[in-house]
Amino acid sequence: MTPAYRGRFAPSPTGRLHAGSLLTAVGSYLDARVQGGEWWVRIEDLDPPREMPGASADILRTLEAFGFEWDGEVVYQHDRHPRYAAALAQLVASGDAYPCACTRKEIAAVARRGVDGHVYPGTCRDGLPAGRQPRAWRLRVPAGEVSFEDRVFGLQRQDVAQEVGDFVLKRADGFWAYQLAVLVDDHAQGMTDVVRGADLLDSTPRQLVLIDALGHARPRHAHLPLVCNAEGEKLSKQTLAPAISIDHAADELRRALCRLNHRPPADCAGLDELWAWALASFRLDRVGRTVQRDGV
Repeated sequence: MTPAYRGRFAPSPTGRLHAGSLLTAVGSYLDARVQGGEWWVRIEDLDPPREMPGASADILRTLEAFGFEWDGEVVYQHDRHPRYAAALAQLVASGDAYPCACTRKEIAAVARRGVDGHVYPGTCRDGLPAGRQPRAWRLRVPAGEVSFEDRVFGLQRQDVAQEVGDFVLKRADGFWAYQLAVLVDDHAQGMTDVVRGADLLDSTPRQLVLIDALGHARPRHAHLPLVCNAEGEKLSKQTLAPAISIDHAADELRRALCRLNHRPPADCAGLDELWAWALASFRLDRVGRTVQRDGV
């Protein structure tokens, strides 16, 4: 039976864990544990060209060194392609997914900008243009506003059809899109709560559209503040974010807690003491929405 609370941490192995990914891991872990829930780890390795060799093993070693304890076996998305294919087949059968022949260049030439790139203009919605072959698969997004209550950022609203358009489920390069894979896995694993970084806040409404199309139950969502560099860029491999050090795990954990607006007392010096304090003190409603700077 699925527990009342089941959450997860789902890093992509594109590099080693940095301060931003640690904040997400800490916030999701504590929210699960203080509610007596489970916390699972899933490695989202669906984009081989972007992955760093050895990153998956390094991520798990780092989590262990920091004192994280997860439930169940670690799940790897590369093992789950049949599930994604079955979900796409379901959407095609229901008329909610269709093939698309458009290139990015063609879309950019005619489309307006939305919340996350160009809004797909619907070129292939009613059938492929003459002489064109399918390259990708898209979800047929219904008209109307999508809303949800985020546990940190409050009520969120977005007209996905107007702000995003029909979005990709399977890419032209043959790889599964994040939006499809993450929802299939969350449903299959019985996730009740999704706690992750605020960079994914704008993509949540389109995921809810897809959840509804698949007939899945909606999980609760909470988006945590981002950690950015001095230029205001989100920490990532692309912005050359430095990896966190297991040799200074207690200091790194303390900084993550402070960024979540939880300041441990000075006499909490070791990992065990910090985790004990955090598990006794953590409340998601104390977490702020403000972007955090690395090095603070």
